[in-house]
Amino acid sequence: MDSKEWAEKEFEKVNLGDERLNQRLVKISQQLVESPESPINKACGNWSETKAAYRFFQNENVNYQDIVEAHAEMTQERAKQEDTVLAIQDTTYYNFSNHPKTEGLGVLSRFKGKHKDEILTLGLCMHTTLGITTEGLPLGILDQNIFSREELPLEKIALKKKAHNNALPIEEKESIRWLDSMKKTTSYFKGQNKRIVTIADREADIYDMFLLADRIDANVLIRASHNRKINKTAIHSESSGEMLWDFMEKQKSKGTIQVKVPKKGSTPERSATCNIKFSKINILPPKSYKGSKEGNLFLDLYAIHISEQNPQKDSTKIEWILLTNISITTFKEAVEKTSWYCLRWRIEVYFKVIKSGFKAEDCRLEKADRLIRFLAVISIVAWRAYWLTLVSRTAPNSSSLLFLNEFDWKILFVKFNPNKNIPKRPPSMKQITVWIAQLGGFLDRNSDGDPGVTHIWRGLKKFANLIEGAQIFQNTYG
Repeated sequence: MDSKEWAEKEFEKVNLGDERLNQRLVKISQQLVESPESPINKACGNWSETKAAYRFFQNENVNYQDIVEAHAEMTQERAKQEDTVLAIQDTTYYNFSNHPKTEGLGVLSRFKGKHKDEILTLGLCMHTTLGITTEGLPLGILDQNIFSREELPLEKIALKKKAHNNALPIEEKESIRWLDSMKKTTSYFKGQNKRIVTIADREADIYDMFLLADRIDANVLIRASHNRKINKTAIHSESSGEMLWDFMEKQKSKGTIQVKVPKKGSTPERSATCNIKFSKINILPPKSYKGSKEGNLFLDLYAIHISEQNPQKDSTKIEWILLTNISITTFKEAVEKTSWYCLRWRIEVYFKVIKSGFKAEDCRLEKADRLIRFLAVISIVAWRAYWLTLVSRTAPNSSSLLFLNEFDWKILFVKFNPNKNIPKRPPSMKQITVWIAQLGGFLDRNSDGDPGVTHIWRGLKKFANLIEGAQIFQNTYG
């Protein structure tokens, strides 16, 4: 399907309270798909379309959650054929400090300048849960919360600085977003014969997260941040239990696994040989826990320790402990959960697509609520580009009709095969992905491997121009 057909299908369930707004959302999404890296005015192409887009983002009747939830419904549809769906949570921050006149932004960070003046970084927070298959294909957004961080009163700021931030109940912390999103995504699939696994990095290593998972029968897989005391007999017991890291160090290695560490900055992708240990443990809330003391507070978990054998001198050693409430009794099960956690990197690349590929932080809409609506739309558009990058790897032989209509793939074929007859059967997803990436500068040498997301989004822009030219020629000359 082409970009117009995709936008119509993706937002067929949206209800913004006015059919004209629904149609405008479809149009804007199509325009942004066809023009990654372009600001709104360039993507829209002319002044009347640009004005219509600006009015859409300015419209206070447009609730960004209605946009996200319409897409989330389609994500759930795509998840129906999966036995296990990984619900990967993470937070990213959009820095709009270069647009100082923008109203309603929150403080992302503050530090002292060389003249002791406080320098603020202003922007928006986006907490996203991305649905991903166990093969690593992104199905789409399951939940998203975009917000401007509120300024806290001084007394709460002081409490937040206490050790482990346990002085406030979870409901009064920004970290409640991890629990809310898990609760929401788990409810989507309630009653279905499907396993949903919430995966998160160290920021989600919160006792309340594991407690809620136990209460609502949710699956979690979280990298440990706290070297907490485990296997205690009581909350205030000083004599029982031992520290998590010490306990896992004593366990016997059950085997080794290869962990593929993605490229980061100038550090190239590498493969790390890691030892794996695992054990059942139990945890209790911290002594200063402010949550409810009712019910069973002893939580049984399984810990997986992943440690790199011979780390390279110029790289950070892999040393992880993963905590899960999914039973781990065999080496195979531990390897499976480790491979699931490694897919958490997918969401970091996805955020890169939004920021670098679609230049989200360059947007100038003057008010935070307008930017929030824009970010909701662009994050869905960016998912489509990211999906294309990965579907060619997870399902390389599938038909290109998953992404292109007949007219589009034929134009692409002729572009790269000018002296060949057009085949009756459409090319594979892998082939059209390579062609689109070549439009974006990908050389397709034997040593290049699969095309990356940067070449894909650049190629999509040129591909849209190619299709537009072909359509004009066809409409003019038949």
